Amino acid sequence: MSHAAPVNTEAREAFYKAIDPESMRALWSVMGTIITPEPRSGCQPVMWKYDTVRARLMEAAGLITAKEAERRVLILENPGLKGTSKCTTSLYCGVQLVMPGEVAPAHRHTQSALRFVLEASGGHTAVGGERTTMHYGDFVITPNWQWHDHGNTSDDPVLWLDGLDIPLVQFLDASFAEGFGDDEQPITKPEGDAHARYGANMLPLGYEKVATTSPIFNYPYERSREALEQMRRMEEWDPCHGLKMRYTNPVDGGWAMPTIGTCLQLLPRGFKSAPYRSTDATVFTGVEGRGRSTVDGQVFEWGPRDVFVVPSWKEVVHEVDEDAVLFSYSDRPVQEKCGLFRERRGNS
Repeated sequence: MSHAAPVNTEAREAFYKAIDPESMRALWSVMGTIITPEPRSGCQPVMWKYDTVRARLMEAAGLITAKEAERRVLILENPGLKGTSKCTTSLYCGVQLVMPGEVAPAHRHTQSALRFVLEASGGHTAVGGERTTMHYGDFVITPNWQWHDHGNTSDDPVLWLDGLDIPLVQFLDASFAEGFGDDEQPITKPEGDAHARYGANMLPLGYEKVATTSPIFNYPYERSREALEQMRRMEEWDPCHGLKMRYTNPVDGGWAMPTIGTCLQLLPRGFKSAPYRSTDATVFTGVEGRGRSTVDGQVFEWGPRDVFVVPSWKEVVHEVDEDAVLFSYSDRPVQEKCGLFRERRGNS
């Protein structure tokens, strides 16, 4: 795949024009652009400061209700993919706001969704007949084709990061969606039911796997953060990631979601990572502490709730002066299933 592209001649150009109306194209004329030596994407390194996004959402709250909007969300659209509603080539990202007393009406869709809670003192989400209270740093899943709605019974706004596989489902022409009819679905299970059944390293006897998504739909930050602290004591620092752990499905130990890989990582005070690149373009958000990440030569200074993107096969180096925690998500599960995932650690 390293030879030069064929020279374009008048006769060849005439041939290309002749076959165009017949819905044909010469592979040799485009091979270098569709089978590339390395990943080539319009996705760009970019960062959104939370204070700016939040201010715009509060402005939007004065323009439209959560019910009328169905989902009051500002899409974090990659500037290199303008007009596509994409954050990376395969993933969507947005920040959602539910004001006190509001309900984001129940609906369902074939797209899988994650919520990473940025602000909450009394917000909740309901999935498949069970409601869960949202707290800062919680990772909440809305599985494919499950009814879900969101509400806020507190006196303060509730905001979270939305991550969905919308571009992937759109690419596959597999999108379906429908409304529930009522604003809220009936609650048929007590809060904590999923954790009681599946969250204690145990499964009900006779349990049969019926879905590819984890049966746990809220991974509380308090538990995840404690897991990082327990692992910190082992001093098993990865030179590229610090201490990075993935959220798992308790049924099979795989990723918690079939199309989106989610992780939480601890970067200890004074840590500077070795250079790293991978094929899965990744969305990061700060949870604790502050730091800087150099992505393809661009430096992004981030703090809690800020969001930044590392495109596919672009080098990233993280550096912190204080303990910091990052949440991240990417399409790695899909790439692994297809045998496409590749990484490069260090300067090799």
